[in-house]
Amino acid sequence: MSPPNDSVVIKLFTISCSFVGWFWNTFTFIPWYVLSGNFKKPRYGQIQGKSINGRPEGPYHDINFLSGVKDGFQGICTLDLLFKQSVDKHGDRGCMGTRELIAEEDEIQSNGRVFKKVILGDYKWMTYNEAYDNVCRISSGLNAIGVQAREYVIIFAETKAEWMLSAQACFMRNYPVVTIYATLGDDALVYGFNEAEAKYVMVDAALLPKLKNLITQLTHVQQIVYFGNAKKSLVQEFPEHVNVYSLQQIKDIGSKLKNINVPVERPTKDDVAVVMYTSGSTGVPKGVVISHLNVTSCLHSLVTSVPNMGPQDRYIGYLPLAHIMELACECGCLALATPIGYSSALTLSDQSSKIKKGTKGDASILKPTLMAAVPMIMDRMRKAVLDKVSAGSPFAQALFNFAFDYKLKLIKKGYDTPLLNRVVFKKVRAILGGELRMMLSGGAPLSPETEEFMNVCFCCPIGQGYGLTETCAGGTLCNAWDQSTGRVGRPIPCCRIKLVSWEEGGYTTNDKPYPRGEIVIGGNHVTLGYLKQEQKTREAYAEEDGVRWFYTGDIGLMESDGVLRIIDRKKDLVKLAHGEYVSLGKVEASLKQSKYVENCCAYGDSRETFIVMLVVPVQSAVEELASSLGLSGSFEEHCENKDVIGKVLQDIHAAGKETKLHKSELPAKIKLCVEQWTPESDMVTAAFKLKRKKIQNFYQSNLDSMYSK
Repeated sequence: MSPPNDSVVIKLFTISCSFVGWFWNTFTFIPWYVLSGNFKKPRYGQIQGKSINGRPEGPYHDINFLSGVKDGFQGICTLDLLFKQSVDKHGDRGCMGTRELIAEEDEIQSNGRVFKKVILGDYKWMTYNEAYDNVCRISSGLNAIGVQAREYVIIFAETKAEWMLSAQACFMRNYPVVTIYATLGDDALVYGFNEAEAKYVMVDAALLPKLKNLITQLTHVQQIVYFGNAKKSLVQEFPEHVNVYSLQQIKDIGSKLKNINVPVERPTKDDVAVVMYTSGSTGVPKGVVISHLNVTSCLHSLVTSVPNMGPQDRYIGYLPLAHIMELACECGCLALATPIGYSSALTLSDQSSKIKKGTKGDASILKPTLMAAVPMIMDRMRKAVLDKVSAGSPFAQALFNFAFDYKLKLIKKGYDTPLLNRVVFKKVRAILGGELRMMLSGGAPLSPETEEFMNVCFCCPIGQGYGLTETCAGGTLCNAWDQSTGRVGRPIPCCRIKLVSWEEGGYTTNDKPYPRGEIVIGGNHVTLGYLKQEQKTREAYAEEDGVRWFYTGDIGLMESDGVLRIIDRKKDLVKLAHGEYVSLGKVEASLKQSKYVENCCAYGDSRETFIVMLVVPVQSAVEELASSLGLSGSFEEHCENKDVIGKVLQDIHAAGKETKLHKSELPAKIKLCVEQWTPESDMVTAAFKLKRKKIQNFYQSNLDSMYSK
């Protein structure tokens, strides 16, 4: 970060800050170093993973678990027993919390649009005993309406306590849960519902209208259970052959003596726990079949990577539970009796779009110590904070920049800055409640710049990890003490990782200085395959030497300390006319650092020598740029203005050069897109991964135009 301006006063202020920092560091470092116990902590470069046969391709294991780990979670191999263990040990502790809705108001914006705003109260907590009582009644009620062991039950809802209670009720009686993203398009929803052939659906009342509109196409659905409030008229609009119950009705049915006493047929470790439909970034969604052993084996490895995780922590749950990362995190919390406070992306912080101004967002009330996030959310946080800093006085900017650079140097050495955390970064940290001690990142690559920013400003390590639905979220995870950037960690204890040369892309396990190749993940957490798609299962999965492996399609290199770095993806590579390969994902991750870029999609035509890019711009930044150029008009008009486009492209190139992109990786032309890319618009998945084909089809005329000019 550079100083906000070049005035003599600001330079003197910065020099003074540097002198004070040097003085403070010189005279306080040794006492702090000794008294804090920092000298006992591991340092960057310490071996974290190792090839068990000494060969560069591996397989690699966690250095502390070279002989492997036991099945399941400390010997427990099914999710129902894992939850019951926490109930027995921590029955009176808080389990799941939900904020009380006090009021809902319509707020009219300056452009005439109406936004729903909510005023929320404190969290109301359900104890483990209360949660288990609800689970038993729901489970008995489902059994009473006809659900049989090993029959699929679809959960179609946003993340909330009822989602997890319903899932645990299914696990108890060996009803595999089918998860489908609430934000999928109609065609994908119909495809998933029909492929699963599930008769039973548990749905959020807010999604009942969507389900009703599609019900004639859902050929197997016979019973629907909704949670929340639904209009009686809506319920009555479903066909006669479909029975619709409220969750309370199911609980009441399950509470009857004749139903609650029906023997429970519990699952075995090899039974299916979940069929999780992917978000469909490359086509129709695939149903990944996940056993109880897959989940429990992975959970133990994930939670042991979070130091001292337990009942004293608070986890904020807001990502889609239909995503494997969030499901794994929340099941891990239940296993260790870590209370889960439910939230949503629209109510997460005080500045979230659905929170009424002047009232508190969920993080401010819950004050979580743990959370998971996807890179897009962290990118937005970073840009919002930097925009606020840029709007401050030159002295405030200079102080922030000095503190940022000073702390960054120290944390790279494994140290911390307690005083700066309290004085400078306290307000930034308060955005997420002020008590966060670790954040997990997954779902997509996190840029080094954003990772550094989060480490510094939110005063907690970012545990960047790597995994897939097909590996039950398990693969690698950074140790909390390793605050290097751009890497995704060592193999988690249940996992082994090997690299397979990909000659066509120029990646081999004999490359120097580090072996490179396709990442292949093996272990008990590797899932059973794709539902009803034997050919795709055979293409991606393999059994070798008694170990189940999944071929990821991602390209990685294994560094000398046994930590993995993702460098490419087979499907994201485009070969240009001059013979050079360009990784579109790498380009996008780098260019998102531009202050003008909200989201972007790079595109390459193999008949051409350059790439182009579609850019969803940050509206406030574009409007500020247009004003500085003396332009009037609407945002849409600014996005078509050649001068604006030229300036944005110039900034994008600067961001690319700063992140060391090659000239061939910089887009020659861009299109500023006024449409928002959201799961609702079907341009991105629920995990905010680009749907490249959808985006390409929507903007094909613009892409053709950029290449024809």
